[in-house]
Amino acid sequence: MTDSSEWLIYRGAGEPHDGLDRLPAPPPWRDFASRDAAGGDGSEDRRLGAYRHLAELHRPGAEELEMINAALYLRRPLLVTGSPGAGKSTLAHSVAYELGLGNVLRWPIVSRSTLQDGLYQYDAIARLQDVQMAAPQGADPAAPGAPGSVEGIGSYIRLGPLGTALLPSDTPRVLLIDELDKSDIDLPNDLLNVLEEGEFAIRELERVADRLPGGEADVLTADGTRARVRDGRVRCHAFPFVVLTSNGERDFPAPLMRRCIHLELGRPDHKRLATFVRAHLGDEAARAGDDLITHFLERSRSELVAADQLLNAIYLTDAAAPASRDRLADQLIQRLDRPR
Repeated sequence: MTDSSEWLIYRGAGEPHDGLDRLPAPPPWRDFASRDAAGGDGSEDRRLGAYRHLAELHRPGAEELEMINAALYLRRPLLVTGSPGAGKSTLAHSVAYELGLGNVLRWPIVSRSTLQDGLYQYDAIARLQDVQMAAPQGADPAAPGAPGSVEGIGSYIRLGPLGTALLPSDTPRVLLIDELDKSDIDLPNDLLNVLEEGEFAIRELERVADRLPGGEADVLTADGTRARVRDGRVRCHAFPFVVLTSNGERDFPAPLMRRCIHLELGRPDHKRLATFVRAHLGDEAARAGDDLITHFLERSRSELVAADQLLNAIYLTDAAAPASRDRLADQLIQRLDRPR
């Protein structure tokens, strides 16, 4: 393109137009429509890259491989620390993909997250509403199969990502507890017992277990499927592969650290970044963006920048006019540690 404004879709002219028709396909890591077409959740392509077969010659470093395998052998959680965009979350998806362990269960942590959020939620209000709605029709709430009945209590219980990962199965699930350092001060300690014992109780089911057929109830899972829970307790058979990520914004208590295998991801080099770009955007984009990768590495020595910013810059500058390319890239790769 020769005109630096030709790539603009929204022009701020105040006049309706059909420019949206020129909008290209979304970046692979922001393509949410393809997950429906593929019949999955789309996380593999968005996390590992739609062109990951082009990056198959890249292998993780020796220390990275050793710590991942140590966690697999020892059935211990893997605590991965590193700067934003270093590939901490991608690691969980890579293990799940290579070992055929299914979709990754993801628990994104915020300041209000509690252990209960990760284990399960019981919707007592929905159950009460079902009973009240059936009452005018003369339904007996104690009758088997009636709305809100004891036999149907499982319909009001949904397991969280951690609870789903602990369901008994022959092969482990992969659970990503993302950005644990964003939690409040209690959550790391609250996780200790569950991660050590590999089981937890659903109190609402324990109380009525003797009134359930065979002591069993079918509950909803974080996958959107149903699972059978017996006697109100969830006990894993194969301990899940648990990846806890942290940007290093806080220290964790010693009891959690001794229960985890710790892996720290350093700053990626040029080869690793090029492989990262190639996996998401293909060979041509990696070659065209080689100068941006070099510039990114130079900035990363003194500034906190993230690899996903680099992806955004290479993708978008491919559609921008050459005159605005470098300026646009700098605007997209803004330092994350700058004073506010």
